[in-house]
Amino acid sequence: MIDVVEILQHWHAGRPATVVAASVGVDPRTVRKYTARAAESGIVPGGPALTREEWADLVRGWFPALVDARARSLTFAEIDSHRTRIEAMLDTNTVSTMWQRLRDEHGLTVSETSVRRYIWLEFPDRARAEQVTVWRPPVEPGDEAEIDYGYLGAWFDPVAERVRRVWAFIMVLACSRHMFVRPVLSMNQQAWVEAHVAAFEFFAACPARLVPDNLKTGVVRPDLYDPKLNRAYAEMAAHYGCLVDPARASKPRDKPRVERPVSYVRDSLWAGRTWTDLAHMQSTAATWCVKVAGGRRHRSLDGAHPYTVFLAVEAPAMRALPPERFELAVWSTPKVSPDCHVKVAGALYSVPWRLIGRRVDARTTAATVEVFVDAYLVKTHRRIAKGRQTDWGDYPPEKVAFFMRTPVWCRRRAGELGVHVAVVVGELLTDGALHHLRAAQGVIGLADRHGVDRLDDACRRALEVGDPTYRTIKGILTTTLVEPVQLAAASTPAHLHGPSRLFNPDREAAS
Repeated sequence: MIDVVEILQHWHAGRPATVVAASVGVDPRTVRKYTARAAESGIVPGGPALTREEWADLVRGWFPALVDARARSLTFAEIDSHRTRIEAMLDTNTVSTMWQRLRDEHGLTVSETSVRRYIWLEFPDRARAEQVTVWRPPVEPGDEAEIDYGYLGAWFDPVAERVRRVWAFIMVLACSRHMFVRPVLSMNQQAWVEAHVAAFEFFAACPARLVPDNLKTGVVRPDLYDPKLNRAYAEMAAHYGCLVDPARASKPRDKPRVERPVSYVRDSLWAGRTWTDLAHMQSTAATWCVKVAGGRRHRSLDGAHPYTVFLAVEAPAMRALPPERFELAVWSTPKVSPDCHVKVAGALYSVPWRLIGRRVDARTTAATVEVFVDAYLVKTHRRIAKGRQTDWGDYPPEKVAFFMRTPVWCRRRAGELGVHVAVVVGELLTDGALHHLRAAQGVIGLADRHGVDRLDDACRRALEVGDPTYRTIKGILTTTLVEPVQLAAASTPAHLHGPSRLFNPDREAAS
């Protein structure tokens, strides 16, 4: 409306329409459109002077659509027919979702912009509340650091010979605005925790509170009151004694001090530079954080340099680093397979057979792999790059007896069972030990069924007849005539089928 008043004032002063249009910045036809209504009302250029308020009152009567969007909007009536629905949905949905549902479910044909304009006019309190930015009070030195990832760009990796996406891990100290930037090629759990450790070592201290985004690498389940942190991230926070307080989901204004510098990092650090490898990026970024970002005049600090404020005010107030460096651990939840192994970081590790089919928690460090069940440690292995780490004690004894009974074990056990058993087993394993290993195991296993004494006597008889094999010894043990006392007094070879089956010429003749 102010522009129309100005147009009419210029026209009433006697200026041509083209001059008025150039002065106000509108088309000459627009000038003629508004001045025509004034001429129809009997007002002529050079007539009695009117004040601005008088011109404004005339414009409100001539052109009501200029001051009331309802009068000029052809879609207002259509939107207003859904007023009850809109008022209810404002409590539960965003404007975009509201417009989509009205369009799909109730046949609304107007644009989303028109719906937003309607809400701005009819529900001004709710519309303006969404745009309110709460002023954040200054943070005490050493109290808070805000953390986020920002995309830097694409980079051709000469080693992998392919284009890779590069991201920047950014940590900004809320008081001094001093920042740490670390380019990364992956945003997994390991890169996330490693970047935190590198940031604390860069500052040579750590803040009392961390405000990260709700990335899965840090926050497993976002929640306003009780967020569930990733176990490796929680371990790191406990090691350094700092609180992790994630920002609310989809609320970037909860950490504005780290959101704003992303474009600055991309432009000042990344754009227009040539990189040889990831280590080159990270070393350059660390230097840039001190000399460039740390030396700039920061508006929020009244023109002071972030690095100077950090050294003078914030560094002395931050927490000292623990004497021991944090040992990075990666947690996973593998499932125990039927062969009693879990797969962790590309290798297989055995766990007790009673856990088959269950999900376990695996904690992997650079040197070890630990397996937990319900927070209790059940197995520890030395970490390997690939392959299989197996503890035969994790299997049921009856399932691994053959693998446990090696030639060395067989010789030792045979010596415990008797002299003759030791001789038989020794002869079986003399040549081709692995070829006759099953036979030696079988001979030793006969002691469980027939006893130690009978086995030793049977081995003696098999040696006497010159056939110390498993089948012969087993046959001797299974005959009814083979008793320890009889075998000790016998001087002739045993008749395996009993005396009743011996050839008797008189009996044959009688028959």
